[in-house]
Amino acid sequence: MRHRIFTILVAVISLLGSTQYSAAQETDALGNAEKPVILYSGTPKKYEIADIKVAGITNYEDYVLIGLSGLVVGQTITVPGEEITDACRRYWRHGLFSDVQITADKIEDGKIWLTIHLTQRPRVSEIRYNGVKKSEREDLESRIGLIKGNQITPNLIDRAKVLIKRYFDEKGFKNAEIIVSQKDDTANPNQVIVSIDVDKKEKIKVHHISIEGNHALTTNKLKRVMKKTNEKGKLLNLFKTKKFVDENYEADKQLIIDKYNELGYRDAAIVADSVKPYDDKTVDVYLKIDEGDKYYLRNVTWVGNTLYPAEHLNLLLQMKRGDVYNQKLLDERVHTDEDAISNLYSNNGYLFFNCDPVEVNIVGDSIDLEMRVYEGQQATINKVTINGNDRLYENVVRRELRTRPGDLFNREELMRSYREIAQFGHFDPEQIKPDVQPHPEDGTVDINWDLVSKANDQVEFSAGWGQTGIIGKLSLKFTNFSLQNLLHPGENYRGILPQGDGQTLTISGQTNAQYYQSYSISFFDPWFGGKRPNAFSFSAFYSVQTDMSSNYYSQAMYQNMYNSYYSGMYGYGMYNYGNYMNYENYYDPDKYMRVFGVSAMFGKRLKWPDDYFQFTAELSYQHYNLSEWQYFPVTNGNCNNLSLNLTLSRSSVDNPIYPRAGSEFTLSAQITPPYSLFDGVDYSQYKNTQEDRNKMHKWVEYHKWKFKSKIYIPLMDYMTVKRTPVLMGRVEFGLLGHYNKYKKSPFETFEMGGDGMTGYATYATETIALRGYENGSISSSYYNPGYAYTRLGLELRYPLMLETSTTIYALTFLEAGNAWSNVNQFNPFELKRSAGVGVRIFLPMIGMMGIDWAYGFDKIDGSMQQSGSQFHFILGQEF
Repeated sequence: MRHRIFTILVAVISLLGSTQYSAAQETDALGNAEKPVILYSGTPKKYEIADIKVAGITNYEDYVLIGLSGLVVGQTITVPGEEITDACRRYWRHGLFSDVQITADKIEDGKIWLTIHLTQRPRVSEIRYNGVKKSEREDLESRIGLIKGNQITPNLIDRAKVLIKRYFDEKGFKNAEIIVSQKDDTANPNQVIVSIDVDKKEKIKVHHISIEGNHALTTNKLKRVMKKTNEKGKLLNLFKTKKFVDENYEADKQLIIDKYNELGYRDAAIVADSVKPYDDKTVDVYLKIDEGDKYYLRNVTWVGNTLYPAEHLNLLLQMKRGDVYNQKLLDERVHTDEDAISNLYSNNGYLFFNCDPVEVNIVGDSIDLEMRVYEGQQATINKVTINGNDRLYENVVRRELRTRPGDLFNREELMRSYREIAQFGHFDPEQIKPDVQPHPEDGTVDINWDLVSKANDQVEFSAGWGQTGIIGKLSLKFTNFSLQNLLHPGENYRGILPQGDGQTLTISGQTNAQYYQSYSISFFDPWFGGKRPNAFSFSAFYSVQTDMSSNYYSQAMYQNMYNSYYSGMYGYGMYNYGNYMNYENYYDPDKYMRVFGVSAMFGKRLKWPDDYFQFTAELSYQHYNLSEWQYFPVTNGNCNNLSLNLTLSRSSVDNPIYPRAGSEFTLSAQITPPYSLFDGVDYSQYKNTQEDRNKMHKWVEYHKWKFKSKIYIPLMDYMTVKRTPVLMGRVEFGLLGHYNKYKKSPFETFEMGGDGMTGYATYATETIALRGYENGSISSSYYNPGYAYTRLGLELRYPLMLETSTTIYALTFLEAGNAWSNVNQFNPFELKRSAGVGVRIFLPMIGMMGIDWAYGFDKIDGSMQQSGSQFHFILGQEF
């Protein structure tokens, strides 16, 4: 040969970890030069790397790929030797290449020129799911990690198969078959289409559960202990899951042991269990239990406690000599209950507290416990960090926090801070996460608040049809308004209004053109002045409603009579050719009711009895101008309503949208000046005529008392279970009194029945909902005004969705209430009853809305039939 040329070919490591080398001779691109051959049977030689090149890859920089090899120019390597082998291993470990070769282009004067040949694995151009629902596909996409544009590797495919199989196992499809295949994408070079084919088969359910060795608990009781492993075909399991899932089965076995431990059987164990197929769709479960002996508590001693005496801790423990040795109760009283011993310490700064119950002596069926306490030092809050807040100014959030740098750590204050942040409405309450980072080495703790912002402004646009045509409403509610920045445009503006201070500005309008118009504006600041939690609000409204002329009613009555007569005789009526009356022709501007009102409120957060209490005082004025208004006791003239409303309220609910714990109540007294006591008018001389009624109420007088309360009871541990069913109880009543029995106010009465929505206008009445009955059917503003009412309710709620953008929950309820036209007739046992079901949906831009179906069981006064079935549409959130 003319030139002595050596060729090196280092073959890639196989899956077993071996490395091959190829010594086949090759020519260069021009075909006129041979590469040197490495003789592996010869003695290895050392060479200095003169240059390194990369071939086969175009979408990565060469220096990046060379860096992966661990080889560098100037490095001395042995050929053949471990350096080249290790470089190949490094490329394989990354999993991004399907072929790796390192060749020597030239060897000269003790130097070697290397080229790294790489074949890149293909990228994913498309992922196709077959045999799954849309929701399942979305869940799988977030779990398996297959993403368009990423490279696909065997490990990635194997991982996807395992995760998909596990996903369907959790859903009860234990026989599901998963095939992940790939084919070349002819339209895109070096890209593949990945197909995920799922054959779910039938869900595997539990046919029968056999339990052996149980004596203290019956088999049926043990089956009820198992929450998620239930037999199919049993009436008691109608609303329970019957599918068999390994993870749930293991958890249910632990629940059985926990139940025995709760009853004192500390040695209880499941000594054998099996799951066998009964047929293609079901399995049989077998459990063998060794209950052991039942134990009782004898002595409890405390070691290490210096802050609180043993007597006080024993009182909190609620376990005494002779009690059953209940390990569940022991753990709850030490760690998890709201008034647990650990919380006693953590609420006083002892974050590093630990209590370890140790069984120091067992004699027969008696156990001696030694409670080993480590109190540690008090933890001081070092840093408080707020993450994820892009809506409010940070000082607006911080002023509601009870966890401040320099304070002692307090768990109660931490949870109270969580509640206050949730009450803002600007952050998803389901994702508020106080991240507590203790530092025992220096006795400090850092608290990080991770928040997820959500839209809270609301836009309501609605339209309906009434007697006088289409009624349109537009309402804008801005919940993050900033009054102080109104005249400072720029960065403080987000959209058309300044934001950031958490104030509320509401503007609304409702109109039917000529017949009805209503406009209102209100402003609310929860921290008036910005230094103290003193609330301030101001509102104003104006409405005008016009009636139709008497010709309209005369014509309507004549039409009905005529049609009835001729329809009966000849089968047609007067208006068979377009039975329609144009109400626009009967507009009467001389019949109207105009109302103007303003109010201002100031509220203060109290510290006693606790700081959940708030006291507010509201001064309001309404002016009524009426002309031939036949729908109200006062038909003509001007009426003025000047009142002071004093309210004491308390709210400790954890979540304003879907409360799971806490309570709320309000006690209010709305009073006007007692004009009849000093105006010198003898109202006993007034007769019950329209003219006298119009004169009597120029200045309205009354005193109005109301009490409303709600309590929320979680039916599961809401701190650990997100979808917690909640039982809500309601009690409320109201009384409208008078200073002079001859001057009873027709204003501020109670209109009861229906959905509680006001419709056109309230006519200066308060609308009280009672589902199962038509709106205003129990008491109304004119024919049967309510001067007293009561309402009781019990509601079971279950959340269907608790997400940042949407909250949905279903409910079923029992309700009872009534209203009376005389306070002396008030009887809380004479109630109209109803029951029903419904659903609520909360959307950030719209607010709360829902629909209820209710059945009223009682007759309305004057009616011979039960109220019966009623549908109610709900807008807004009721107290």
